[in-house]
Amino acid sequence: MALDPATFETLTPSRFIAFTFPHPSQPDSLLRVAVLDAPIQPADAPRVAAMFVPEHRESDWIFSTESGHLQLLLGSSGISRLILIGNWPINGHCSPIIYHRAINHDSNGLEVSLKPLLLALSPKSLFENGIPEIPILSYEDNVICRVVVERCVGSFAGEMLVEDVEIESGSDVGECVKREFRRRLRFKRMPNLVQTEIRLVPWAGTDSGRLGIGEVEFRPDIEVLVHPYLAPMVASISLISSCIEERNQNGFRPKALCVGVGGGALLAFLKTQLGFDVVGVEADAEVLRVARQYFGLDDTESIQLIVGDATNVMEKIAYNANGHNLGYLGVHEAENGSYLRDGNDLNNKFDIIMVDLDSSDANDGTISPPLEFVQNHALLAAKMLLCDFGILAINVIAPSRSFYEKLIDEFREVFHELYEIDVGNEENFVLVATKSPTISCISNCENSFLNRLRLVTLGAYMDSIRKI
Repeated sequence: MALDPATFETLTPSRFIAFTFPHPSQPDSLLRVAVLDAPIQPADAPRVAAMFVPEHRESDWIFSTESGHLQLLLGSSGISRLILIGNWPINGHCSPIIYHRAINHDSNGLEVSLKPLLLALSPKSLFENGIPEIPILSYEDNVICRVVVERCVGSFAGEMLVEDVEIESGSDVGECVKREFRRRLRFKRMPNLVQTEIRLVPWAGTDSGRLGIGEVEFRPDIEVLVHPYLAPMVASISLISSCIEERNQNGFRPKALCVGVGGGALLAFLKTQLGFDVVGVEADAEVLRVARQYFGLDDTESIQLIVGDATNVMEKIAYNANGHNLGYLGVHEAENGSYLRDGNDLNNKFDIIMVDLDSSDANDGTISPPLEFVQNHALLAAKMLLCDFGILAINVIAPSRSFYEKLIDEFREVFHELYEIDVGNEENFVLVATKSPTISCISNCENSFLNRLRLVTLGAYMDSIRKI
């Protein structure tokens, strides 16, 4: 059915339309054109922009789904309508199995040919002062090469994929460019957000001349944190480092609760690099299966995994930890991957709770944590789970300053002190809440845990912790 050009004369919040259009320079090919109007329209004059999909990434969820399109629009400040244009896969085939970034791809000719189309897809109000110029936005990321390792579907997370990528390192070693390889977990509901990222290293004995995605076997490196906000979250432990050192000196392992597991990079790091016993809570059993298979998360005596809603699980464990009889928490549920090996193991509270959850609704944009987690009853459950000197560290992506200020107010009602770490990427903050005033009973020079912490994280994050 033909589209009515009048459809595009007005802006309709959240309206999404996709169609095919003949390629102006390739008679046998089609273009996919997708038009999305912003959920909230500005009061002043509208702004329309276009973006060309990078060649061979046409089937990437970032460009082929409405949610990916929405994230691109929300990431382009002040845009009322974003028009995406990309090649339609020939004969229905998807992008190549291994994607390689196009070199010197020139779209100027296509931009000129498609200018009448862009004008036809612009709202009538844009022509009040003559024929407008439609700016062409560029999409740039650091991916040089990419291969999808597996696509799967979780009961909660929905469609997800595991991909291996080679990225720009930005550094040279002698005359050789240092090559960086990563494994990523992404969800279709938020395709522009990398849920988990770990470093990959080739297996010993690999021929360096054949080093590349799809050419050699890689293994996960769980001894480093590469996701931008994870190192700052771990750095927050320095606030209670003397208490952790005292616990270690008395022969007890510190305990961490990680709410939101994803690929499990944080859990594995806390266990291997800092000697924590870790309990992880994840809403989707399939996500845990992926974490075990591809990201090096290993169920051992030091890591226990629970499948369930984060708030519900925290409240149940909190009551159990405070002497209430909830014996069913100790039931082994191997068939769905959810278990606590022994309910009594959780009678001892946690030294730190780390929360890494994001909104499940792409229409909200990228928000962390989801609003339901910062309800008073959820924060009280978290506080009940902490030992007397314990802290809660949470990854925050705030869509607005008012959201962040409201978040701080909610935490102030429950916790004693609040601290902030600026991740430095203009997106993430780490908010740290303490159950009681922070104290230091061991000098830094005698604190081997603090020295270890500074060694495995960037010391600058520890130094930038700010009380708010």
